[in-house]
Amino acid sequence: MAASYEVTHRTEYRYKADVSDSYGQLHLLPRNLPGQRCHAAEVVIEPPPEDYRERLDYFGNRVSYLAIHHAHRTLTVTATSTVEVEDRPGELSLFGNRPWEQARDAVRHGDVLDRLDAVQYALDSPLIAASALADYAAVSFTPGRPLLDAVTDICHRIYVDFAYSPGSTSVTTPLAEVLAQRKGVCQDFAHVGIACLRSMGLSARYVSGYLETLPPPGRPKLKGADGSHAWLSVLVPQAGWLDLDPTNDQLVNTRYIVTAYGRDYSDVPPLSGVIYTTGKTESLRVSVDVLAISP
Repeated sequence: MAASYEVTHRTEYRYKADVSDSYGQLHLLPRNLPGQRCHAAEVVIEPPPEDYRERLDYFGNRVSYLAIHHAHRTLTVTATSTVEVEDRPGELSLFGNRPWEQARDAVRHGDVLDRLDAVQYALDSPLIAASALADYAAVSFTPGRPLLDAVTDICHRIYVDFAYSPGSTSVTTPLAEVLAQRKGVCQDFAHVGIACLRSMGLSARYVSGYLETLPPPGRPKLKGADGSHAWLSVLVPQAGWLDLDPTNDQLVNTRYIVTAYGRDYSDVPPLSGVIYTTGKTESLRVSVDVLAISP
């Protein structure tokens, strides 16, 4: 089974004074992956940049770079992509029936398909200190428990124990604070889950992308009502990566579109950069549409 989408991500900055120069980096273009293919992608920037280029970063993500060298009071970035997504491989769940300790030991001894990924996604990263969640994680990772049971239990507990509360955190909120206040957004819940898995010696990575949202029954889908989303992947040795969404307490399916992988949010923010101005940002508006289309 496959699903096709047109994704439009529009970001608009307004500034109180002229900006003389803007430099930006964008993680907005979907990856080509097993089970996901980006058929077309375009980034439109207003005002037009003097320099624009695309590349693959260290993690294999598609990254755009822009530089504007003339005065401007607004900056608008619109990324439009057409993506086809297939069901994730079901055989991953078969490997997940083995005790979680086998996965831990495989990561520890390098008995995995990609040793570099196994190591780099098992270590602490700028926004994630695994030791902060070791006690919380231990409740799910009891001796001999199947890996799939343990990781889905962690996602369920995060879904139950943490309140989804937009505005309660920012990209700089420490993980310990999220744990203490038990609320946050999808980025925070992905970080919590990743920290739990890494504290048990497993490899886990941060996934940035989009989720098709569905309107209430009988109501039309509102334009701009979607948003960027974040979830996590855990490495299942000799099988691949299994994606889970603690925000919605479910395994990832064809409604999810991947843009980037990283150790945590700091590796893959949708937009980041530097501006030169004497004023401040007056407003920031972001709208996202994930529209299902005929394949």
